[in-house]
Amino acid sequence: MPTSKNKPGKKGLKIVIKIGRYVFSSSLDSKTLSAYAGFLRTLRREGHRVVVVTGGGDEARKYISVARGVGGSEYTCDTLGIEVSRLNSRLLITSLGEDAYPAIPVSLEELRKAFESGKIIVMGGLQPGQSTNAVAALAAEAVEADLLLNTTNIDGVYTANPKEDPNAKKLDKIKTSDFLKLVIDDKLSAGGYELFDPLAIKIVERSKIPTRIIDGRKIENIERAVKGEPIGTLVES
Repeated sequence: MPTSKNKPGKKGLKIVIKIGRYVFSSSLDSKTLSAYAGFLRTLRREGHRVVVVTGGGDEARKYISVARGVGGSEYTCDTLGIEVSRLNSRLLITSLGEDAYPAIPVSLEELRKAFESGKIIVMGGLQPGQSTNAVAALAAEAVEADLLLNTTNIDGVYTANPKEDPNAKKLDKIKTSDFLKLVIDDKLSAGGYELFDPLAIKIVERSKIPTRIIDGRKIENIERAVKGEPIGTLVES
């Protein structure tokens, strides 16, 4: 059964937002971070309860690449990625000020307790072997979210990689089973999760969490998704 009780477009939603590489890139700046923090504060003041999961971004990929170059294991690479994702969490918490829960949850149990505060929760990775996409799906399941938004640097799910296939078509909706087939061949190495990964998809499937893959580079796209507009790609169980 679905865990959510409210539909997008309603007031008082429980929302989990994954924010990744497009914000925490090599060109990261205070203006961009402040703009996203301002939007998140607005969501809170509108009565929504928000959890944000930050990815490691370009800096994590840099650390992972160097670690591999010196013989680091995938466990080590994953751990480095988690640490960087939490640094990104701390940056966002700093930008959010009093609207943010001050501590970064490092487990789902800590998340559930922090969620009771009513403040914006910001967290990064949890454990090696999990992408922050999977963490976002687990977080949505843990707080019984009404909406999970995986914000990326493309505008949805395509039938193939649009950067490689000019005939790739964007999908307005996709079943989790079909989505899984599209990504199952992706390498599950540290730092290799670009869109969504099999574990994240399976969590969404079992929990029936309303999920959208959207282009998060424009804040208004996130706002439109929260309002219930058919933007990006809807992932259906």
